[in-house]
Amino acid sequence: MRCSAEIEVVERRPADMAQIERGLDALFGKDAAADESAPQERGDAYDESEAIDRLRDLASEAPVVRLVNTIIQRAIEARASDIHVEPASGRLRIRYRIDGVLKESESPPSRSAAAVVSRIKLMAKMNIAERRLPQDGRVHIRVQGTPIDLRVSTVPTIDGESVVLRILDQERAALELTALGFDETSGAALRRIIELPHGIVLVTGPTGSGKTTTLYALLRLLSSQERKILTIEDPVEYQLDGINQIQVKPQIGLDFPSALRSIVRQDPDVIMVGEMRDLETARIAVQSALTGHLVLSTLHTNDAGSSVTRLLDMGVEDYLVTSSVNAIVAQRLVRKLCPACRSPFAPPQALIDRLSLDAIATGPVELFTAEGCEACDGTGYRGRTVIAEVLALSDALRRAILEHKDGKELERLGVAQGMSTMKIDGLRKALAGVTTIDEIARVTLV
Repeated sequence: MRCSAEIEVVERRPADMAQIERGLDALFGKDAAADESAPQERGDAYDESEAIDRLRDLASEAPVVRLVNTIIQRAIEARASDIHVEPASGRLRIRYRIDGVLKESESPPSRSAAAVVSRIKLMAKMNIAERRLPQDGRVHIRVQGTPIDLRVSTVPTIDGESVVLRILDQERAALELTALGFDETSGAALRRIIELPHGIVLVTGPTGSGKTTTLYALLRLLSSQERKILTIEDPVEYQLDGINQIQVKPQIGLDFPSALRSIVRQDPDVIMVGEMRDLETARIAVQSALTGHLVLSTLHTNDAGSSVTRLLDMGVEDYLVTSSVNAIVAQRLVRKLCPACRSPFAPPQALIDRLSLDAIATGPVELFTAEGCEACDGTGYRGRTVIAEVLALSDALRRAILEHKDGKELERLGVAQGMSTMKIDGLRKALAGVTTIDEIARVTLV
């Protein structure tokens, strides 16, 4: 009896990892092609500790260490303020926030996502086994001899853990009012106000508008051997010499109100509260100001006038607001034009009339546009500056607050006593070629 059998010839062909993974997906489904470094659930046989040890080993391997270091170094070279590491469907997305705008970078292989996130968490001394809850940490590194602080935040998403690293460059940070963008008039007004022996100075604006940096600039002006300065922050962004800085820790009961109650017994001259988040914090700050302390803090409001309304809505009595608040600074950050490629143009008359540019300009009305070049990576912008308004409380403003006038009326009174609004400050910077009308329109109503 004769048997015959078909013989299948196997051919060897070169293939990259992506082709192999696609082939495994086609044959066995996606689970077989999943990255071995990612812990997989295997019922009772699954050992969590073994998976964590494996992940820790992967995060310490040279290729992953080099990859994370490269991501950080590229961000610093690009002058980024934040690094976003975001697991997405089938890839790991890396984005840098440069001059306030997110820009996507080359993405590493998706199979490295777990190892990259774990490496960052190890650097920030976080718990790599905890992937269900948000975590915060901090990293101190040196890049090309420059000390850099990285503030790290992780949150769980449906695709994995999303990580954001805030880059805090102590040497690059501009902690001086003129360097931040305050003009001569507003800078001089702020210097006069913070020399008052007591009272509250508030800096307002949305998240990412540079409020804390402005507070640090004011603290540097106030810092001296004759003054004791204490701060309560969440988190401490920059460490300042000669200033006692406290990091709040709500998990152990050290929140803003409890820390503020404690430090008033430390005999401070100046107190900085990172943010007035609730009525209790606001009331303690007011009482501190009334008992001889200078208090600096922030609020999340749109302009200086509406900050008073915000305090009243929080429950602070109007007579306490008028007797404790010295000034309110409202600010935004706008991108600065690249000096190498900015281009002037004569705006149409309709735009001049609508914005009253001829009343602001000191000469012929001229605006500038962002062209883009190699120096600014084709964006037309390089760096950011502040546009601000400083509302110093006068007797007329205090009477208006006691009469519960709205924010617009308070702004009108402020302008009548010489305040330049954020819009006017922005238009002046646009006419001077510092920024563009588009940038001013992006952050204010023009």
